[in-house]
Amino acid sequence: MTDWKIFLGDGTQHDRLTELPEPPPWRFSRAPRPLQRPEKLDIDCEKSRAEPFLPSDPMMIAVNAALYLRRPLLITGEPGTGKSTLIAKVAHELKLGPVLRWPISSRSTVRSGIYEYDAVGRLQAGKDAVPPVESYLKLGPLGTALNTTTWPRPLLIDEIDKSDLDFANDLLNVIEEGEYEIPELRRLGKQVVQVMDFLGQTVTLKDGRIVCGQFPFVVMTSNDEREFPPPFLRRCVRLSITPPNQGELTRIIESHLRQYPDALKSMEIETLIGAFDAHRIESQEVATDQLLNAVFLTVAMHDPAERSFSEEELRALRDNLLRPLNGPTA
Repeated sequence: MTDWKIFLGDGTQHDRLTELPEPPPWRFSRAPRPLQRPEKLDIDCEKSRAEPFLPSDPMMIAVNAALYLRRPLLITGEPGTGKSTLIAKVAHELKLGPVLRWPISSRSTVRSGIYEYDAVGRLQAGKDAVPPVESYLKLGPLGTALNTTTWPRPLLIDEIDKSDLDFANDLLNVIEEGEYEIPELRRLGKQVVQVMDFLGQTVTLKDGRIVCGQFPFVVMTSNDEREFPPPFLRRCVRLSITPPNQGELTRIIESHLRQYPDALKSMEIETLIGAFDAHRIESQEVATDQLLNAVFLTVAMHDPAERSFSEEELRALRDNLLRPLNGPTA
């Protein structure tokens, strides 16, 4: 390998991840070598999401920095700019397996991302004897991502800016240490227990602890609705995504609608891009997926031999699908 980049962004699967150098001395010194991908890992499950996505040069730099440094990648940008799709591209190309998706709300806690324990269900199930604790405990997306020793898992923490004020610092502690103690299992006194992970697979935990051997590839997305504390930010690789320009919008449309070659020749696409851009110039918020919806329905599906649209219907569809997300017409 001569190019320093592990993630190349062209969508072709490869094994360059096995050539990733050792972590920095202050990060995950317990990581075993060499990296070894599990045999039963589904490496094609993110293909449909990954193929149309075109990562930018800043995305490439940020992803590879996060891989080398074993740091989470914090992506900030407007809705519809590809923040949550980038991880699918990385997971597919590097053969990381299914993306563990964790949507965040104001009620989310780090503990719920690590594991869930159904104490009530356990007590209700026990008549003569209470069932084992581990039968009612399941790892969450964060717990599943951390519980790996030979191969990093992809974890998406989506819309982290919707969390409460303590969430970022609590998450920081777990990410920094790479381990977590589960009190319900620790109290059992058993050295080894088997529990279910987020994907429904049986995994083994020792001494009631999750201990991360290979730091997961973590992407955290934010719509920039709040600020995060400096200690949290300095432990992340940060990326701000700017809205795509007209040339980039054209390439995005071509990538997503390549199965409609005749539609891609239509001048109507330029008209829609112009209308989309006009909204942005007027400080009206519109997302890229709105433009894709408009192009698909009013251009790709507009085939007089198969289905007909009146001009009035086409105008109404364009206005509806490109309706701004803010302002008086939202």
